[in-house]
Amino acid sequence: MRPRLLIRSSSIHAAGCYTLDPIPKGYRILEYDGPRISKKDADRRYADRPVTYLFGFGNQGDVIDGFGTAMFLNHSCDPNCQTEESNGRVYIRSIRNIAANEELLYEYNLYDSDDQSADCYCQAPQCRGTMFSDEELRRRARKNARKQRRT
Repeated sequence: MRPRLLIRSSSIHAAGCYTLDPIPKGYRILEYDGPRISKKDADRRYADRPVTYLFGFGNQGDVIDGFGTAMFLNHSCDPNCQTEESNGRVYIRSIRNIAANEELLYEYNLYDSDDQSADCYCQAPQCRGTMFSDEELRRRARKNARKQRRT
């Protein structure tokens, strides 16, 4: 039986997804679903919008244009969920036991973004201050170092 989920106000960002039932570790909670589009189309479609619910997946640069409950899961540097890809689909799975009334959270690990910052507001004790992946932070540091050498 699937846990009952509720979308409501979140102290992390606007709205969040909460479970009304306990969820055991390793449980596939829901799918991140929506139309599949290319990153190029997504960049064009959302060029002037500050908020999107895009989820990059696979190795071809495709994204899911989020539509559904999973788009309300917020980022945290201390998540209770993680994403998993399987046969072109993306699922949210619990990585620890989750108590009833807890907000469902996963680490976004943003990458390949034109945004200058992706500040994190998760309030976790070990908050990294950003929603960018470690790999993206290293890529940006290399890019800035190259820029500094040219000037």
